[in-house]
Amino acid sequence: MTEVMAGDAGQIAEGPYFDELAVGMVFDQAPALTLTSGQAGVHQAILADRLRLPLDETLAKAVTGAQAPLAHPALVWDVAIGQSTVVTHHVVANLFYRGLAFHRAPVIGDTLRTSTEVVGLRQNRAKPGRRPTGLAALRITTVDQHERPVLDFWRCAMLPLRDPEARTGHADDLDAVGQQPDAGTLAGLTAGWRLDRFRNAVSGTHFADLRPDASWRVGGGDVVSSAPELARLTLNVASAHHDAGERGRLVYGGHTIGLAASQLTRALPNVVTVAGWHGCDHTGPVHEGDTLHSEVHVERTEPLPDGAGLAHLRVRVRSTPVTGAEPADVLDWRPIAVLA
Repeated sequence: MTEVMAGDAGQIAEGPYFDELAVGMVFDQAPALTLTSGQAGVHQAILADRLRLPLDETLAKAVTGAQAPLAHPALVWDVAIGQSTVVTHHVVANLFYRGLAFHRAPVIGDTLRTSTEVVGLRQNRAKPGRRPTGLAALRITTVDQHERPVLDFWRCAMLPLRDPEARTGHADDLDAVGQQPDAGTLAGLTAGWRLDRFRNAVSGTHFADLRPDASWRVGGGDVVSSAPELARLTLNVASAHHDAGERGRLVYGGHTIGLAASQLTRALPNVVTVAGWHGCDHTGPVHEGDTLHSEVHVERTEPLPDGAGLAHLRVRVRSTPVTGAEPADVLDWRPIAVLA
């Protein structure tokens, strides 16, 4: 967090505003976080994580060879996003994530550290009666305690300006920010894993049974609960997720993604892990008490050695607001799942 003078009130500990950012700035002051079984348990309770390997230590050891329990990928990306919020303390909205790729699968006991680089800036056109804002594109990179790459991706946050009269001149093309996950990185995530053991131990649909263009509407929804608790758990300091203020408290976008991931595994119970995302667009706000419903579609499949493969998916989420308003689209997520 940065500190700015505020007259007789002393200093304010807060993150930067849009007009205080410049391309090339790197923020790496968020605390490192060691993954624990307690964190994993709270995360599972809030999001109903249903991936088999993080839940079943015996199966995970047989498949991955790791001597410690596997961390849920959603816990890992939630921590990385949370650590990046030293830049987005004042976030108004998060527009997208792109090109998320896991380089390795952390286990409980690993320590995650994240750096966030400003890679693009675009000031928005001013709107009457609204505080001026701009879009900040960020490259987020996470490593473990041995400096091994764990995760990298891009996100775009809308931030207010401190000086409402400022004209920054920032006009970067943010459509060009980010890239598709590297195919070698995706395939390499599970290199050395015995996916045949997963396939032999678990009945039901596996990669060979998966039909491109298959789709499911997940029966029943999930109520969004414990929203600030999830943000606190993952070091997320974005004020919009903690302080109701004038606009009302918004649910952290990763909360919506996490519930979508849980609903995905109700459609495809034998997902081994999530290797990456093509992208993720937040198409509407979510508030605590809303109920989320998902539809899952298989866009294409890609074989890996030994009969396993990648499923390139699209998960669309609609929210039924607690206020009684009409249901609305809130998420368009394109994960890449590993199946045995």
